[in-house]
Amino acid sequence: MTHTADSALSAHRSGTDPVPWTCCDDIDWPRWQPQDVATLTFVFRPEVPVAQQTDEILLIRKLRGLGAGKVNGPGGRLEGDETLIQCAVREVQEELGVTPLDPVERGRLDFQFADGYSLRCHVFSTRRFHGSAVATEEAIPLWTRVDRIPFDQMWADDILWFPHLLAQRPFVGQFIFDNDTMVDMRLRSDVDLNLDMSP
Repeated sequence: MTHTADSALSAHRSGTDPVPWTCCDDIDWPRWQPQDVATLTFVFRPEVPVAQQTDEILLIRKLRGLGAGKVNGPGGRLEGDETLIQCAVREVQEELGVTPLDPVERGRLDFQFADGYSLRCHVFSTRRFHGSAVATEEAIPLWTRVDRIPFDQMWADDILWFPHLLAQRPFVGQFIFDNDTMVDMRLRSDVDLNLDMSP
């Protein structure tokens, strides 16, 4: 996510109205519309897995924007008329100097925040990439063994859907957050990502 996008996001959130929802059942998800659409992209190595517990995933320490200070994957909001895959590739390039190749969509996450902000995040992964990860103004790269992922430093929902990401099971989740606190959630796996996945 660029600095301009970060500034726009802050301005956008400051203009939203609080919402009364504290339960996922309160939201009409088929009609729910996010204010922003974003991608998260997780790069794994080696290209040919040997033993899953020794595989590494490229995480970041996010330095600014939504979730600053947390550990996450590289990602950010869709810009202009770019496709989801174009967004996924661009965000990793901007944040880490790495170009992911042939990213595959693994899941979709819908977030409703108590302050009124809403976000849909498309989650991608790949084992093919060009370049070496470097620190930027936006993020610090963290190659991490998949059996040592620091969930205590991440968003509260991550520990719930990460097992599906690692197993390459398609997933969809809906979450309500009040600032950093997860208020309620729904999560389904083995879904068809090409269909409307709202319950």
